[in-house]
Amino acid sequence: MTMKNYTAPWSRSLIYMSVFATLICVTVAVTVAARGDVWLAVLPLAIVLGGLLLTIQSYTVTSEALLIRRLFWTTRLPLADLRSAQVDSRAMRWSVRTFGIGGLFSFSGWYYNRLLGSYRAFVTDPNRAVVLRLGRRNVVVSPCEPNAFVNDLLVTGHAL
Repeated sequence: MTMKNYTAPWSRSLIYMSVFATLICVTVAVTVAARGDVWLAVLPLAIVLGGLLLTIQSYTVTSEALLIRRLFWTTRLPLADLRSAQVDSRAMRWSVRTFGIGGLFSFSGWYYNRLLGSYRAFVTDPNRAVVLRLGRRNVVVSPCEPNAFVNDLLVTGHAL
């Protein structure tokens, strides 16, 4: 089985949003705990931990699937029904998050925009977006080398 790994680099905006949101959550937790509501202070820390757990570390292209590596697990997307793979740095523009995370360690979950309709995002840098059309669903990822990533999908014989 041929495997090619791509890191998931963070955009500058993701770094800023993650740092800013983490600082706010930690500040709120410390402030609330100092007032005696220790159990309530757990909530903002849980938000940060939840976002951290969903961090995308890398993408691996195999002959059968795209593996999206998170902190403690891997999401597997079968490539049998891959119709196309296209680099599109504008793919996530004007998107509305319908369920997921919008900038706390990743842009992950379900989104919608006019260009793609409903789609699933596993993104750390929207400027490196690659749109995968898998049957009737669309998925957006952001590997470190988008063009090489698409070429590897073509070499494995999946994308048209």
